Amino acid sequence: MYKNENGDVKIGSVLISVLVGLIVLFAIFPIYNRYQTLQNAQNELKAQNYLKQVAIATAESKNESAKFEAEAEVTRAKGVAQANQIIGDSLKGNESYLKYLWINNMGNNTGKDVIYVPTEANLPILEAGKR
Repeated sequence: MYKNENGDVKIGSVLISVLVGLIVLFAIFPIYNRYQTLQNAQNELKAQNYLKQVAIATAESKNESAKFEAEAEVTRAKGVAQANQIIGDSLKGNESYLKYLWINNMGNNTGKDVIYVPTEANLPILEAGKR
């Protein structure tokens, strides 16, 4: 079919085949280019959705962590409040123990601290005579 009577290949047939091939190639290339652009856009959309899901999961994790930390802080504050209540109740009407603690702490004094000694009316004697 592509050969003449001598068995040689017809150049016109080859040229027509090449032209048809080029026309088909040029017709397919824009379609493939659009397909490739669409695929890239879909891949970008998938990547953005994944990043969005990661950001949401991170935010939810931080929110949950903050809630647990707040609960722990409330629990700790309740414990401190109860301890203060117990200490406060045990020191009521216990003047002699408080004086004992005060005297013991006097022994730990390095001599550089100013100590105000309460008087009968529980008012400190100021350093008026020192200056």
